[in-house]
Amino acid sequence: METKMKSVQSDQQDWLYCFGEMLLVFLPALLFIKFTSSWVGEDLIRSYGVVWVANLLMLAMIWTSLKLRGQSWKELGLTFNPVSLKQGLRVFGQSLVVFLFGVSFFVLGSIIMANITGIPEGADFSRYDFLKDNLGGLLLSLLGVYFISSFAEEVIYRAFLINRIVEITQSFKYSKLIAVLLSSVFFGLVHYEWGAMGMVQTGFMGLAMGISYFVLKKRLWTLIIAHIYMDTLLFVQIYLASN
Repeated sequence: METKMKSVQSDQQDWLYCFGEMLLVFLPALLFIKFTSSWVGEDLIRSYGVVWVANLLMLAMIWTSLKLRGQSWKELGLTFNPVSLKQGLRVFGQSLVVFLFGVSFFVLGSIIMANITGIPEGADFSRYDFLKDNLGGLLLSLLGVYFISSFAEEVIYRAFLINRIVEITQSFKYSKLIAVLLSSVFFGLVHYEWGAMGMVQTGFMGLAMGISYFVLKKRLWTLIIAHIYMDTLLFVQIYLASN
């Protein structure tokens, strides 16, 4: 009986610790975005700058939490070891599959929302007027987005968030499924500026990426590379539309 009580207390402490970690990672960044929103306004460059700082802040807090646990990025599936040509080709092939999987879920979200709310009007690309006849601007934007979105989002919303939710729900039979679902909902909500359609689209994309995270046994670089393909496709479309 005493052993069981200690086990319950230990589970409660682990739950509180993980919840505290998530608060320390997300709350300061969300408050920073909230307090700078009036300064950002409709300025796209300022918006990018704020998101850069917010993501750097979250990455720093994740690194701190790992150090306090005596862990490294490897625990989340992020390694920096050299790879052979064969391994690189395997990662490339897997990333293409993940890319197609993510895009198909993104489209699925679009179809579901279109059937609920109707087909939305054409997207407004006026904020991206600076890309018109500006190939250099496109390339610089892509480099920034590769860090802000491709790398940071996979580390934060897939690797960190999913693993912490799994720890919190480990007493449940389907803890991994719960973690993937909750992380995809959260991922969709943080894209609130995209409207209801955008939140559902990114939420479904997050669902596909979360599933891939476990199927690939937490090989995070594969997801990051797949995310790079998605962001490149999106920005090339915006560039072409602005011209």
